[in-house]
Amino acid sequence: MEFNLDNFRLRKYSKITKKILALGKKYQTLTDDQLRIKTETLRNKLVKGASLDSILIEAYATIREADFRVLGLKPFENQVLGAVVLHYGNVAQMNTGEGKTLTATMPLYLNGLTGPGNFLVTVNSYLANRDAEEIGKVYKWMGLTCASGVSLDDEELDKKAIYQNDIVYTTNSELGFDYLTDNLVDNINKKKLNDLNFALVDEVDSVLLDLAQTPLVISGAPRVQSNLFVSTDRIVKSLKPNVDFEFSEDLKDVWFTQTGIEQLEEYLGIQGLISDKWSDFYRHLVLALKANYVMKRNQDYIVTNREVLLLDSENGRALTGMKLEAGIHQAIEAKEEVELSDQTRSMASITLQNFFKMFRKLSGMTGTAKSSAREFLEVYNLPVLKIPTHKPNIRIDHADVVFATMDEKIEATVRMVKAAYQIKRPVLLKTGSLSLSRLYSRVLLEHGIVHNVLNAQSESKEAMIVASAGKSGAITVATSMAGRGTDIKLGKGVKEKGGLLVIGTERMDSRRVDDQLRGRAGRQGDPGESIFLVSLDDKVVIENAPDWVEKYRLKLEQAVEQGKRKYGAPLKGRRARKIVEKAQQAADSAAEESRKNAVKMDDILRIQRELIYDFRDYIMKSTDLTTMVQQIKNDYFNAIARENKKDAGKLLDFIINNVDYNYMDNDFNPEILESTADIKQYLEEIARNRWSQQQMIVNNKFKQNYLERLAVLKALDVAWIEQVDNLQQLKTVVTSRSSGQHNPVFEYEKEAMHSFEQMKKLFWKNTVKYMLLSELIPGKNGSVRVEFP
Repeated sequence: MEFNLDNFRLRKYSKITKKILALGKKYQTLTDDQLRIKTETLRNKLVKGASLDSILIEAYATIREADFRVLGLKPFENQVLGAVVLHYGNVAQMNTGEGKTLTATMPLYLNGLTGPGNFLVTVNSYLANRDAEEIGKVYKWMGLTCASGVSLDDEELDKKAIYQNDIVYTTNSELGFDYLTDNLVDNINKKKLNDLNFALVDEVDSVLLDLAQTPLVISGAPRVQSNLFVSTDRIVKSLKPNVDFEFSEDLKDVWFTQTGIEQLEEYLGIQGLISDKWSDFYRHLVLALKANYVMKRNQDYIVTNREVLLLDSENGRALTGMKLEAGIHQAIEAKEEVELSDQTRSMASITLQNFFKMFRKLSGMTGTAKSSAREFLEVYNLPVLKIPTHKPNIRIDHADVVFATMDEKIEATVRMVKAAYQIKRPVLLKTGSLSLSRLYSRVLLEHGIVHNVLNAQSESKEAMIVASAGKSGAITVATSMAGRGTDIKLGKGVKEKGGLLVIGTERMDSRRVDDQLRGRAGRQGDPGESIFLVSLDDKVVIENAPDWVEKYRLKLEQAVEQGKRKYGAPLKGRRARKIVEKAQQAADSAAEESRKNAVKMDDILRIQRELIYDFRDYIMKSTDLTTMVQQIKNDYFNAIARENKKDAGKLLDFIINNVDYNYMDNDFNPEILESTADIKQYLEEIARNRWSQQQMIVNNKFKQNYLERLAVLKALDVAWIEQVDNLQQLKTVVTSRSSGQHNPVFEYEKEAMHSFEQMKKLFWKNTVKYMLLSELIPGKNGSVRVEFP
C-alpha cells in the first residue's frame, strides 16, 4: 500500500471529525431554543477559561445542525473534516463544488464566539455580499452578529459599526485599505479595525500568491505635475523601431539604441542626454517609450470616457481607481491624448502577505494549493492539506495537444468546440487575456457558434453566466480567473453527453491557474473532460523558453511549405510537450522568486511601519507629551548645531525658517560658532522664548498638550508619507538593478535604512516647526484653531 502523507496528517483531524458526527443524532433531537442557547453556553465556557480547541467538537456539532435548520444544508463528513483543518491554521484544498462556503460556517462560528475580529475574506465584493446575506442567516439565528464589509453600489458604510460584528464577510483589498486608513486618523477613537483575530481566506492561492506582489497603496498629496509628458510623447512617436530603439523578444521591455540617443541629442540640440543634467527629461522619454511600445491598449488598459483604466490581466476587468506609479500612467494618458491625471504620492502601503501575517490565526480554502504547498509553508507557515472528495472524481484530464503555430491551434480549437456544439454539450473555453477572448469570440461567431463571453463584466453578471455554463448547448469563453467562486452545475441531459468540456487555449504562467480551470469540470462526481490546446508561439513559451525553440518553430513552418509536414497536425512525441511544460515551470519559478523578494522587501518596510504605527497610537493615547517633545528638540538642535558649526549665515537662516519668524540677530555673538554646545544652548533659548509666546494663547496644560499632540502627529505623518513614497519608488529602482547582477533585497535594505534616518530628521524638524511657528487663532468659546506653517 502506497504511503500518503496527507492521509497520515489528516488522522488527527479525522478523529475529531468522527466525534462531531457522532453528536449529530443527539443534536437533531434538540428544539430550536435548546440549540440556540448553546451559543450562550459555549461563550460562558470561554469566559471561564476554556480554550477554543476544547469546545470545538460541541461548537461544530451545534452549527452543523443549525446549518440544516436554517439553510436546509447539512455539512458532509469531508466538509466537517475541512472545517477542522481550517480551525488549526491550515490551507484546506477542496475541489470545486465540494461546498467550501458551507464548510466555512463551522470555523467562523467557533471563532465568532470570541467576539469581533473574525473575517471571511473573499476575492470580490459580489461574493462577500452574497455570502454575508445568505450564510449570515445561520449565525444570526444562533445569536452571533454578522455583516458584509463591502458595498456593491458605493454606498457609504459605517465601518466602525460593521467591524463590531462577530463575523464579517469582506474582500482582501477592503480590509487592507481600512487597516491603512486607520493609521492615518488623528484620534484613537476614529479607528475602525480594533481586532485582527481570525482570517479565513477563500481562494487563498489567488489572494496570498497571485495578488501578493501588488501592494495595497493609499495615494494622496499630489506631486507637482510635470509638463514633459506630452512633449516627450510626441518625440518618441517620431522615432524608428529597430533603429532608434529596440524591443526585448517577449515585448516586456524597450530601450533606446546608441543611434537613437545620438539622434535625440541632435534633434534637441543638447549633449549628454543620459547625464545627471538631463536625467528628468531622459526619464520622461523612457516612460513615453514604454507607454507607446510596451503598454498595449485593450490588453493592459482601455480608454473609456476619455479616461485610461487599467485591466486585470487575469479576468479582463477594468480596475477602477487604480493607477500605475512613477509616471507611467500619465505617459499612457499622453499617448492616448486624454487629460493628464495628477501624479500622486504614496501615503501608506502594505502587501497582502504582511497584512495577513498580522492576524492571530490565518487559514485558507482553495481548489488548487498543493502545487504551491512549499511556498505557503515558507512564507505564511500554512501547511496545505488535501481534503478527500465527497464523491470520487471521474473527470478525464487529457494530455496537452501541441501545435506549431497559433493559427493551427485556433483552427483545432474551433473544430473541437463545433463538434461539442453540434451535440449540445456545454463547453468552457479559457483564454489567457482579454484580447484573446475577443479573438476567439470573433472566430466562433464567424462559424455560427452562439456563445457568452466573460470579460470586464460586473461580478454579479459574471456569476450568473458562469452558473449557467453547464447547461445544454452553452458555450462560454472566459479569461483564466473569471467567475471564480461560482459553481458550474450541469443542466438536464448533459451528464449523458460527457459533462462539461473544459478547453484551455494556452498554458498560464502558473500550473495552479490551469488546475483551477480543470476543476471547473467534474464537480461532486459529475462526468467531465479537460484538455489544453497549446502552441509554440503562446505567450508563456515566447517569454520563457530558450532561444532555440523559436528556430525550431520556424523550421516546422518551413516543413509545411516544403510539404514535409501536414498543416494543422499536432506535434507528436514528448519533446513539444516538454517545451511548454518547462516554459511554464520557468515562469512559475520566476514568479515565486519575485514574490519572495517582494515579501523580503516588505518585511523591511513592515519593521518601520509597525514602529511608526505603534508610536502613532502612543501619541494619540498619551495625556502628556512634554518630555517627548523636549527630547525631540534636544535631538534636533544637537544635529543642527553639528551641521551649522562655523556658519553664521546658515544658522540664522535656520532660526528664522524653523524656530522664530521674528528673530532679530542684534544680540548674536559669533563666538558661539566655535562650540557645538553653545550653538545648541543658543537655539534652546530662542525656542523657549518662542514657546513662551505660544503659551500666551494656549494658556493651560490641556491646550498645550493638544498643540503638542497635533504638532507631533502632523510631523510624523508628513515624514512617514515621504518615507513610504520614497520606498515605493526605491522598490521600482532596485528591481531594475537586479538585471545588473545586483541583489535587489540587499540594495533595498541599505537604501531603506538610510532613508529612515533622513525621515527621523524630517520628523524632528517639522515637530519643532509646527510647535513654534503654527499660527494659533483663539475662538470665542476658548477654543484655539491651529494653522500649520
